[in-house]
Amino acid sequence: MLSLFLKLVLLFLSCFATLCKTCNQIDKESLLSIKLNIYSPTINWTSSVDCCLWEGIECDANGRVTHLQLPRRDLSGSISPSIGNLTHLSHLNLSHNHLSGEFPSSLSSKVIRLFDLSGNNLQGTIPSSFFQLSAGNLESFNVSKNSFTGLIPSFSRTETSCILRILDFSNNDFTGPIPPGLGNCSRLQVFRAACNFISGSLPDDIYAATSLEELSLHVNSLSGPISNTIVNLYSNNLTGFIPQGIGKLTNLTHLYLHVNNLSGSLPPSMKNCINLIKLNLRNNKLEGNLSAFNFSMFRHLGTIDLGSNNFTGSFPSTLYSCKSLTAVRLSRNNIEGEISPEIVALESLSYLSLAQNRLTNATAAIKILTGCKNLSVLFLCKNFKGEMIPDDITFSYAFPNLQVLALSKSQFQGQVPSWISNLRKLQFLDLSLNQITGSIPGWLGTMTSLFYIDLSYNLLSGEFPKELGGLPMLVSELQAAKKIGASRLELPLFIPPNINASNEEYYSLVSLPPSIFLQNNGLSGSIPIEIGQLHFLQLLNLSYNKFSGNIPNQISKLTNLERLDLSGNNLSGEIPASFSGLYFLSEFSVANNNLHGLIPSGGQFHTFSISNFEGNPGLCGDIIEISCSIQTRTSNNPVPSPSESSKKELVYGLTAGVVFGFIIGSVGGIFYPIRVNSLFRTL
Repeated sequence: MLSLFLKLVLLFLSCFATLCKTCNQIDKESLLSIKLNIYSPTINWTSSVDCCLWEGIECDANGRVTHLQLPRRDLSGSISPSIGNLTHLSHLNLSHNHLSGEFPSSLSSKVIRLFDLSGNNLQGTIPSSFFQLSAGNLESFNVSKNSFTGLIPSFSRTETSCILRILDFSNNDFTGPIPPGLGNCSRLQVFRAACNFISGSLPDDIYAATSLEELSLHVNSLSGPISNTIVNLYSNNLTGFIPQGIGKLTNLTHLYLHVNNLSGSLPPSMKNCINLIKLNLRNNKLEGNLSAFNFSMFRHLGTIDLGSNNFTGSFPSTLYSCKSLTAVRLSRNNIEGEISPEIVALESLSYLSLAQNRLTNATAAIKILTGCKNLSVLFLCKNFKGEMIPDDITFSYAFPNLQVLALSKSQFQGQVPSWISNLRKLQFLDLSLNQITGSIPGWLGTMTSLFYIDLSYNLLSGEFPKELGGLPMLVSELQAAKKIGASRLELPLFIPPNINASNEEYYSLVSLPPSIFLQNNGLSGSIPIEIGQLHFLQLLNLSYNKFSGNIPNQISKLTNLERLDLSGNNLSGEIPASFSGLYFLSEFSVANNNLHGLIPSGGQFHTFSISNFEGNPGLCGDIIEISCSIQTRTSNNPVPSPSESSKKELVYGLTAGVVFGFIIGSVGGIFYPIRVNSLFRTL
């Protein structure tokens, strides 16, 4: 019985051996040569094991290597020329590693179908011969996010069998024009070359690529008018009108033309682009009555951004038919009238920005929008001029998912609305640049998700509420980690860090700096020591109020602070020496107070200028070039009275005059210009 069993086992093994793939010796040696040029902490290719069994390797029935796929394996080094010996290689994917060196010129695309070297540190040029030698098998070619230079290789070919579907050259350093030849690729669906230095206009034959669904060329130096084509051309210098023939592109799903100089109105034929999912025309010079355009055919439209143009009319009622809409931005136009109750038909709407238009009836607008239960981001800034800020008890259980609320720049009157206290998911609150009166409500400090507060440029009075020092999101790291979502916003937020800086884009709330802005109000009293509990606060501006007393030493516990502005108050005492331990502090000002004593040294203080301390005659130190010994002697020896001897009068008089002149010359003009820090620009 045993001998029979052994015979069966041997028979099975012999049959298996005949079916088993054995790696071709040339391919095995080529792979080992490739391994010599690459370092990997995890890949283990050994000569004792058949190479068809190695990680990332697949072979055909003849043992020839067809797949080399090792994406995201932390590979470093360069690609050996031996890769050209893998003559049956059809799939090459070494993307998202740390490979350097040049493009593997020994590699032929005769049999390669899928080619991906994206997300590495490769340099040099890509030889045009790679495409010219192709036998028509290449379907996808991706070298994005490297450092390739020179021209994008030409796609001119004698064959008409180009089956390319995806070409991605984005995020490199390519220059010059887009080469001709793309029109020969009738199956081409995606062509990306964004974020390079490409110039000139689009080649005419690109419009022959009839299957094209995405042409992504944003952030280049393209110029000239747009012809009838699928386009993703934002952040260029494109001019003229959106082409009238755009409606022929019925397969179009994404149309990105934002940040150009396009003019004219929306072409009526655009309504035929019924498969549009995302439409972004922000930051152009487009015009026309927006309510006259028919959006009702865009049944798949999820995101529309027409902000920063010159559109007129009312909110287009045909948008209410786009049931898939999740994000709408019409800000910075000339839209007027009231918000219609029909907007609640957009049940998936989570992002709405109608800022900087001419809307009226704020109370009705808020009541209507409470019906949009999925709304998480709401910008209504710079509308409703001079109206009372909505404060109705019926709002108490509204907006269950609201995370961002911006009602700034509207000259709203009244007090901070009490219904805001019930927005349990609110993370960002901007009520700046209004005429809000009364005190800062203590309940703000109990809002469990709030980490960004801007109440600046109002008429607020009273004290800094101690409760604000207990904001859960700024006190507890665990609380912050649990509450701030890292999900990507449908449209970015734009915030200028100060009046002289360009806007910063934020695509998620987690990237926003935790901030409290209370500047330019009438707040008084002392700064409470409880402020020292806000360990995760990054930006704090209390300037141009009426705060008095000493600067709390507890502020030095805010080790994440990047900007601190206490200027334009009535603060006295010294600048706490412990402030030198605020190592992330890049902006600091205590100008125009009543401070005295030595300015701290060390840490970031050597980077601050004299203007950050001016208007405090009692301060001294190396930063403002006033010796503390002279300052002390001056304060302890006042100018003698006329009854003293003429000799002492002369000596002390001259001393006081010299010191006084020195101080005035050092601190310069004491009138400190009002700084507008972190004004929220809603787009």
